[in-house]
Amino acid sequence: MPDADTSLETLRSEIRGFFAKEYPQDILARLRAGETLHREDHLRSQAALAARGWGAPHWPAAHGGPGWSLAERRLFEDEYVRAGAPTVVPMGLIYVAPIIIAFGTPEQQRRWLPDILAGRSFWAQGYSEPHAGSDLAALTTRARREGDEYVVTGRKTWTSLGFWADWIFCLVRTGEAARGGAGISFLCIDLATPGITVRPIIAIDGRPHLAEVTFDAVRVPAANLIGEEGQGWTYSKQLLSNERIWYAHVEEKRQALRQVRELAAAMPDANTPDFRRRLAETEIAVSCLDGFVERALQDDGGDVASLIKILATETAQAITELSLDLAGGLAPPLLPERGAGWHDAMPDLPGFIVPAVEDYLMTRAQTIYGGTNEIQKTIIARATMAL
Repeated sequence: MPDADTSLETLRSEIRGFFAKEYPQDILARLRAGETLHREDHLRSQAALAARGWGAPHWPAAHGGPGWSLAERRLFEDEYVRAGAPTVVPMGLIYVAPIIIAFGTPEQQRRWLPDILAGRSFWAQGYSEPHAGSDLAALTTRARREGDEYVVTGRKTWTSLGFWADWIFCLVRTGEAARGGAGISFLCIDLATPGITVRPIIAIDGRPHLAEVTFDAVRVPAANLIGEEGQGWTYSKQLLSNERIWYAHVEEKRQALRQVRELAAAMPDANTPDFRRRLAETEIAVSCLDGFVERALQDDGGDVASLIKILATETAQAITELSLDLAGGLAPPLLPERGAGWHDAMPDLPGFIVPAVEDYLMTRAQTIYGGTNEIQKTIIARATMAL
C-alpha cells in the first residue's frame, strides 16, 4: 500500500500533467502576457477543472467534490498557482455553494450546485448597500412576502463582477426590525428577472470591476429562500468566515514574492537595505499567514478568520508596494483595457510593470471590502475580552 508521501507525489504529477495538456492553454498564455480575462474565460476554466473532477476541492464528495484530505487540497491549491491558472472567482463556488450545501433544500442543491460546479452559471454577492457597507446589519433592501413570492425593493452596491452574473444571492430584510441582524433573510435571485437594473461602476484603474444592482418591486419565488426566514444573518456570518479565509492565497503570495526577489536582484539601484528588510518582513508575514490558514482549515476557521483577513490583505498590499517600488519612475499611465497589444504600444517597459500598477491599485480595496480591517480588529478585541 503506498504511503501518504507517495500518494501526494502521484497526485502532484497528475495535476501538473493536467495543466500542461488538458487545461485551456490559451488562458494560461494570456495571463502570462498580462492580459485581462473575461467572463467566458473564467467559465471555461471552471468547466475544464470540473470535467477532470477537480472543480470544487473543498466540497463534499456527495455534491461533486473530489473527497480530498486537507493535505491533498493544499497540494492542489499550490500546483494551481504554480501553473499560472486564474484566481478562482469565488462568489458561486466558494461563497454561496457551501451555504446551499449546509442550509439549502435538496431541490435547491439539485437546481444550483451542478451549474456552479460545471461553470455554467456565474454568481454575484448582494451584501453591501449605499448606507450599509461594513455596518452590514444596517441594510434596508426589503423582501415582502406575497403568497408564493417575495417582492424585493432596494439597492446593492460594490457588487463584484455583478454585470457578468446570472444569479445574485442577497441579504434582504423580511422582518419588522429596521436595523440589526434580526429579520434578515438569505434569498437567491435570477438577475434576468424583470425590475432588476445592473449598472457597472468604474474603478480607479478605469475598468468596471464592480456594479450597482437595483431591485424595483422584483418578484422572486419563495422557493429561492435559503433556510429559514429571518435566519439570513446567521448564514451570512458563516459565509463571511469562508470569504475571509479564502483571501489568504498563500502560495500566490509566495510566488509573487519570489518574482519580487528575482526582479530586485537584477535592479541594484532599487535593491536597497531598506527594500530587502521590507521584503524579508513580508516573507515572514506570509509564513505566519500560512500557519493561520492551516489552523483554520482544521478547526473550521471561526476563531482565526478575522486574523487571516487582516494579515492576508495587509501582506497583499505590502507585496504590491514592493513591486511598485521596483517599477519606480517607469510606472506607466493607467491602461483601462489591457489587451494583447499593450506591451507593443509601450515596448520599452519591462513586462512586469503594467500588471504591477494594476495589482497595486486593486489591493488598496482589500483592507476595506469583506468587512474593513478595523471591523476585524473590533471582532478580535470582543472575542478576547469575552475570554
